Amino acid sequence: MNSINQNQVETNRQDLSGAKAVAKLREVVKEAKTGFLCTSTSDGSELHSRPMSVRVVDDAGSLWFLCAGDSHTVVDVDRDPAAIMFFQSSPYSGFVRLTGKAVTSRDRAKIHELWSPLLKTWFTEGEDDPRITVLKVTPDTGYYWDNKHGDMIAGMKMVVGAAIGQTMDDSIEGTLKF
Repeated sequence: MNSINQNQVETNRQDLSGAKAVAKLREVVKEAKTGFLCTSTSDGSELHSRPMSVRVVDDAGSLWFLCAGDSHTVVDVDRDPAAIMFFQSSPYSGFVRLTGKAVTSRDRAKIHELWSPLLKTWFTEGEDDPRITVLKVTPDTGYYWDNKHGDMIAGMKMVVGAAIGQTMDDSIEGTLKF
């Protein structure tokens, strides 16, 4: 039995590294804005997942966040820096999974750089709120799945493929290496 990848005529695999991996990550994060950060619980028995709003993706592909210093997130990361992140930029495309390491700091210059007035919702004392903690996730590797030409073209190719009985999948997937 053939897999869907063997049934299609187009290339649908492209592994990305370095600047190309960072560009794909930025593309997905720009649309998704929020991802799920997964860390192990204090006893290591399961993963703890929480949504996190990305402030910046730097040139190396590291993701920067602000979070509360008294949160489970900081406790988990300070105990075990292993991190997994998931992003989805639309209902039909732009999926990314990252694995890497997380670290926390109280770097006031970085807090200033990442600050937005809307964050006062969570940090009621503003930019100088003593609870603000910087969280940096540095990915090692990842995996992405997306479409090549946008959701509209991908949808049209699916309809045509179904009508003519031929796989016309517009997907592209591959590993990410940072």
